[in-house]
Amino acid sequence: MTQKGDNTLLAIALSMLALVLFDLMGLVIKHMSQSYSAAELSAWRNLFGLIPSVIALWSSRAWHEGGRKWKIRQWKLACARGFLVTFAQLLYYYALGAMAFATASTITYANALFMTALAVPLLGEKVGLIRWSAVLLGFVGVVLVMGPGRETFSLVALAPLGAAFIYALAGVSARLLDPELPTPLVNLYAAATAMVGAVLLALVMGGFTPIASWTDLAWLFAMGGFGGTAVLCLVASFRMAEQSDLAPFSYFGIPIAFLLGWLAFDEAPFGDLFPGALLIITGGLLVIWRERRIAARGH
Repeated sequence: MTQKGDNTLLAIALSMLALVLFDLMGLVIKHMSQSYSAAELSAWRNLFGLIPSVIALWSSRAWHEGGRKWKIRQWKLACARGFLVTFAQLLYYYALGAMAFATASTITYANALFMTALAVPLLGEKVGLIRWSAVLLGFVGVVLVMGPGRETFSLVALAPLGAAFIYALAGVSARLLDPELPTPLVNLYAAATAMVGAVLLALVMGGFTPIASWTDLAWLFAMGGFGGTAVLCLVASFRMAEQSDLAPFSYFGIPIAFLLGWLAFDEAPFGDLFPGALLIITGGLLVIWRERRIAARGH
């Protein structure tokens, strides 16, 4: 019992570390967006992010015990998820360069709400009144953060919302993969395909800008390292504890993003974020609470 509690605490700590690393990656993207396009940044992030992905797979006991197989039966679906991530990254990285950091980050938290809605047509799940109400509440929060009608509103706010939808589509489709597949192998397929997709997008959208300095190269490497290590931390945390135990803590990412955006770029979009961010958090937590109640009944 103690071991389980210790594992859950460690898993929570790792998931929180992942949040910070993802936000640090976002800060680098925003900083580098002055010199490089969103498609280029996505390509570099995926290239350097492959290193932690390979480390995660090599550290996977399930992969070693399964004979270190690289090929999977549903490889087309696994690769399709990677291409979805390519387009999600393009939209999100563009938003980071064009909007306040915390605002773009907060809008992407619609991801959890989209996943609930997409589970109905893709997975055949039944979503009751409470969860639909939670989704509606969360979307009201997203609309408030986007701010239609405010002087600061622009269509750029649709980019992180689109990213949230595509990330959710990639997340839900992962549940269609064979459950016995090692998670790090699934992630590596997505990461490798996302890299190929991002490189192709960058070439189509104007090609690659020559890296201006060793400093820029270091930033790009750090960006990929932060993102790839964050994924590694998430994989490790999901192996230690139930996702429903970790999900409520993901919303700490909103105040963390606000604080980091304020420290790094002197942005403090408090009026844009609240009360919308509170509604997003409330809607997400209500979905999590309902899913845990349903799971408890199943046991």
